[in-house]
Amino acid sequence: MTMKRVVPWWVNATVIAGALLLGAGGIIALVRPEMLVSPHAEMNSAARVYAGYLVSRNLALAIMLLAAWVTGARQALSGLMALAALVQFLDMGLDAAEGRIALVPGVIALGVLFSLATARMCGRLFWKGTLDPSIE
Repeated sequence: MTMKRVVPWWVNATVIAGALLLGAGGIIALVRPEMLVSPHAEMNSAARVYAGYLVSRNLALAIMLLAAWVTGARQALSGLMALAALVQFLDMGLDAAEGRIALVPGVIALGVLFSLATARMCGRLFWKGTLDPSIE
């Protein structure tokens, strides 16, 4: 008989908070895309196209994170959290490069939380090559 492992509360909180933040970002990009550009930048049709891609990316990831969490699809959830972490770290690099420094700490924090939750879910620490038996 196999025993189902309980997902820690902080992993659940990370999934829910991350999905809500991603979803909120998607909704903002849909409803008020001008919030995505600096105050002095013009929101033109090309920027609206890219805002539309942000809507699709964020909402798809948020929906899939919640779907995997609700259905208990642990492997899918782990992979989606790894993808969400990568997205956050890439966004952080762009935010830093484009001078949106105020956003960087929050984006890093979410990326780190997704990374740690991924390691916890899959039972493998990314900095170690072997399974950690304490993560069962």
